[in-house]
Amino acid sequence: MAGILDYTIFSLCFVGIYGLLALGLNVQWGMTGLFNIGVAAFFAIGAYTSGILTTPPSEAHWGGFGLPVPVGLLGAMAASAVLAVLVGLVTLNLRADYLAIATIGIAEIIRLVMKTETSVTGGVRGMPDVPRPLTWIEGVSFELTFLILIAAVVAVVYLVLEVARRAAWGRVLRSIRENEPSALAAGKNVLAFRIQAFVVGSAVMGLAGGLYAHFISFISPEAFKPMLATFLVWVMLIAGGSGNNKGALLGALVIWGIWSASEMVTGLLPGALATQAGAVRILLIGVLLEIILVTRPEGMLSEAGERLRGIRKESRRDHQG
Repeated sequence: MAGILDYTIFSLCFVGIYGLLALGLNVQWGMTGLFNIGVAAFFAIGAYTSGILTTPPSEAHWGGFGLPVPVGLLGAMAASAVLAVLVGLVTLNLRADYLAIATIGIAEIIRLVMKTETSVTGGVRGMPDVPRPLTWIEGVSFELTFLILIAAVVAVVYLVLEVARRAAWGRVLRSIRENEPSALAAGKNVLAFRIQAFVVGSAVMGLAGGLYAHFISFISPEAFKPMLATFLVWVMLIAGGSGNNKGALLGALVIWGIWSASEMVTGLLPGALATQAGAVRILLIGVLLEIILVTRPEGMLSEAGERLRGIRKESRRDHQG
């Protein structure tokens, strides 16, 4: 029973990390219509930046500054935001399909650089000894402490993005997504708003990368393969409800739950079958995505439903007033 509880806490920590990735992608795709297939790039940049800033001195990779974990997380967000500005200035004028090709290419370039530049990132050997936060708390497992920490971080990010979504800034982003010529005719600087959305979403992804590094305490290029760091995040957002922050978090919970449960099942199989079953897990997620797109393309929590609930709340307040 204790083992199941520990595994549940461990999985919920990953739900929080992927929830942040889904929230970041929701700003870009769900709110603005930016087809970013390079989520892994910003996730990885955040992880490695925070690792370099906070690890103890090492001859195996750059860094060894030994800075506090909060400084590393802020650095992760800043590095991802800077990368987003550089990428955005080059790619955000492209049409959706060309933008997708450009971002996935950039993500693969960054992953390969991290794999080959041994003196900078540790290469395939990875970057060990990434410090864990709140280890001074006694009597509570690190996983539970980290779960509380990441739940608080997700709550803060969710509230900030929800306020932004409901504000004028969010309405401009949705107008760009729905009808870009109309936004231009209204005098909006579409490129500037696109870059802003791209930077905000990427900074959240960088934060997720930093938290991942400090949770696992080890970073390797293998963790940022497109399957785990991009495709799975897209499935979470689409399944939960694109354009809806609550849907992004719900999608992270449901899809990671399915992914973890399938891992537990395949782990019980004999060696040869377990290897084959790994491909079946990916097929299962793909089939699930197809079912969702056919039966409920708006996701489990649709953006339209969220708007309708908001209108009803405002109507009730006006009626009571």
